[in-house]
Amino acid sequence: MTRTFLAVAALAVGLGATSASAEDKLTLQLKWVTQGQFAGYYVAKDKGFYKEAGLDVTIKPGGPDIAPPQIIAGGGADVIIEWMPAALAAREKGVPLVNIAQPFKRSGMMLTCRKETGITKPADLMGKTLGVWFYGNEYPFMAWMAKLGLKTDGSEHGVKVIKQGFNVDPLIQKQAACISTMTYNEYWQVIDAGIKAADLVTFKYADQGVATLEDGLYTTEAKLADPKFVEKAAKFVKASMKGWDWARANPEAAAKIVLDNDATGAQTEKHQIRMVGEINKLTEGSTGALVVADYDLTVKTLLSAGGEAPVITKEPKGAWTHAVTDAAGLK
Repeated sequence: MTRTFLAVAALAVGLGATSASAEDKLTLQLKWVTQGQFAGYYVAKDKGFYKEAGLDVTIKPGGPDIAPPQIIAGGGADVIIEWMPAALAAREKGVPLVNIAQPFKRSGMMLTCRKETGITKPADLMGKTLGVWFYGNEYPFMAWMAKLGLKTDGSEHGVKVIKQGFNVDPLIQKQAACISTMTYNEYWQVIDAGIKAADLVTFKYADQGVATLEDGLYTTEAKLADPKFVEKAAKFVKASMKGWDWARANPEAAAKIVLDNDATGAQTEKHQIRMVGEINKLTEGSTGALVVADYDLTVKTLLSAGGEAPVITKEPKGAWTHAVTDAAGLK
């Protein structure tokens, strides 16, 4: 993949083109429910950054039963937020997703374990029961286990995997020695449940050399073939990055904007302020443009996972482009 993919279209339209009509509509499908994980987008909408760019952006919350690649394949969104392993897996299965921007520079995924189980290092995971998220979120974990040489079938010299719901119950109820957590969400749910940080051991995927890119912005090849859409997407990405900059400068205010958009009323101010603070650590330093070395590391990690159901079986082609971020002036 080279930076020249769709570059002709991007250069032809640029951000200064006048062909786009005022208040161009764009629908963004989130990967999960309304929360601080997506603060930059809600800020950009609330503060009028999208409107200033001539966009009318609709933000659709996700949930446990919503798969963003399926949504965009069915025409339900123009842009989706997805983790790269799931996006590349979907691409190999026939959904032509393309990464157009990468606001998240770092991975927030980790395994959180009870110290009382005797786990102090990755090798100690052997023989333990581990809670793992599935529905596309299991890929980094499987790559890590492959790197450690641990089977995930519950055999003597492997680990037993239980499908973890999107909660921390298996750890609280001692059904698992470790569970999947994000630095900005579930880890703090464990703390709020009464378990002290001193009684936990955490393994960040980034520290284990198996971190994969999270929360990238994706669209389809068909949409990118339209120069007008490239122009619109460039405006969207630029305004979104402005939203993320604002969220880093004003984390508490950004959290309150998220709360204002939570139609379920399920989120709390304390948790969202904390979440935005942690998310800001993951977006800091990103211009929005995908760093090719990070993409290459993600692909290498996924290809090394192997197993009976590999994430991807070959190196992807055409899975990312700089055309949109180039048109937005983001390097």
